[in-house]
Amino acid sequence: MDLPESIELPLELGMFPLESALLPNEDLPLRIFEPRYGALVRHCTDNGDPFGVVLISRGREVGGDEARCDVGVVARIVDWADHGEGLYSLHCRSGERIRVSHWLPDDPYPRAVVALWPDEPGEPVGAAQLQEIEDRAMQLFERIAEARGVVLPDRDVLLGGPEGAEEGRDAGGRLLDLASRIPIGTADRYSILSAPTAADRLVALHEAVDAVAAIVEFGLSE
Repeated sequence: MDLPESIELPLELGMFPLESALLPNEDLPLRIFEPRYGALVRHCTDNGDPFGVVLISRGREVGGDEARCDVGVVARIVDWADHGEGLYSLHCRSGERIRVSHWLPDDPYPRAVVALWPDEPGEPVGAAQLQEIEDRAMQLFERIAEARGVVLPDRDVLLGGPEGAEEGRDAGGRLLDLASRIPIGTADRYSILSAPTAADRLVALHEAVDAVAAIVEFGLSE
């Protein structure tokens, strides 16, 4: 089950801070054992509510007292298994980008007041610019495949072909799709997610591809 294109959020959301940066339209498997997140799961499954996911900037997922970033995504539980004794297996799917207005007390689980954060107006990102970043991503995949002696799938399989681009995805959304398919680090994923405009996101994605390409070349030089 996919998230609808647009959902009406409550002003207050239960939140799930993670040590990874989740982008829109990604699958999120979770195993729940902490009591505070068990309470969040029960609330969401009982009421059909979404929850928010944000990156932990300092600390760990387990135990509390972590520092949290303020930009994240909405997620919905689309399937789950209750293993008893507060243990759950979840299959979740992420949706729209959100920004935290302020955090509420973690009682009985992390909570925040949030707002949807669509891309802000800015310099347009054209088809040629999208083509350029897609070409750079393919060059990166080809370099990795060459080093490993493997055969790559088709471009459309790797990058999400024109069929995906024709489903009403604007440039900012397409850049998020690309970012989710490229093996970039957590900090770069967050920079891309938190970019205010599509043009800012394009710059962040170029920098992320540069970083991965440098790591690949360094590894091959040894």
